[in-house]
Amino acid sequence: MNLYDFPIDPKKLNKIFLVGCGTAYHSCLVAKYWIEELTDLYVETEVASEFRYRKIKFNPNTLYIFVSQSGETADTAAALEIAKRNNMNTCSVINVVESSIARNSDWVVPIHAGPEIGVASTKAFIGQMLVLYIMSLKISKIKGNIDEEKYVEKIKSLKNLPQGIEEALKTEELIQIFAKDFLSAKGSMFLGRGPSFPIALEGALKLKELSYLHAEGYPAGEMKHGPLALIEDGLPVIILAPKDKYFEKTISNMQEVIARGGKVLLISDKHDEVINENIRFKIEMPHIDELLNPFLLTIPLQLLAYHVALLKKCDIDKPRNLAKSVTVE
Repeated sequence: MNLYDFPIDPKKLNKIFLVGCGTAYHSCLVAKYWIEELTDLYVETEVASEFRYRKIKFNPNTLYIFVSQSGETADTAAALEIAKRNNMNTCSVINVVESSIARNSDWVVPIHAGPEIGVASTKAFIGQMLVLYIMSLKISKIKGNIDEEKYVEKIKSLKNLPQGIEEALKTEELIQIFAKDFLSAKGSMFLGRGPSFPIALEGALKLKELSYLHAEGYPAGEMKHGPLALIEDGLPVIILAPKDKYFEKTISNMQEVIARGGKVLLISDKHDEVINENIRFKIEMPHIDELLNPFLLTIPLQLLAYHVALLKKCDIDKPRNLAKSVTVE
């Protein structure tokens, strides 16, 4: 199966339900924002280990999308089986095309990322987001939610993504310097709004997986509802603030962190102004279509987790207590 010939008519759909575990779930969360922005569909996301035990109200006009790198994730496979038993439309976004999740789905969309050796998912996450973004665009086009001109514009922007990622990789030197701040830290925080929020969750997860340091991803707007109490002098805080409709609010949240002594790494594509002289480091991302920002924001966060783990002499490919494919509950 592919994205050219939809086996399910998007015009008959009124909702998309995205299911995954860990990093795959974070790609589902990013896709939720894209689907809401580009289409008129309702969208819901759930962690597979919760989905399988909920009393889901199944609807034949819903497309259930299951995301898994290996295609063997136990909870995701069980969630898919429940949807199949209820005769629902199912789609899987996988990397291993011979996997059980792929075999059991009505529609399979491979990410074709090639074998991923490291336990912590990196290129598969980018691949999952890419497929889900193209799917969101295609559904939007078929349903008539986007006009031809805007559709062509989005595709052109997508073709510029590899160049943007190449630019993002050039931030590595600065990331290496900032990584040293984590060696003496009790923990860290990753903050974002909108589609940047799931990337904050993913950045925190990567740091936990690779360096064994506590890290928390949080919606920037929720800081006053508790997590602000964690901010203390020297705590590393990563702020994801692309120049989108959330930018000013996110910067306001950042000022609160700085005022309480947080050591801020700001990642933004806003280049033309000094936002705050007390920012420890600022990483400038290239300008790109707003909907594609999650791809570029992911790169420095993956590099950060790598370099902190390197400094701590952790096993980067095989973190302790973790398996590449979680085949048991």
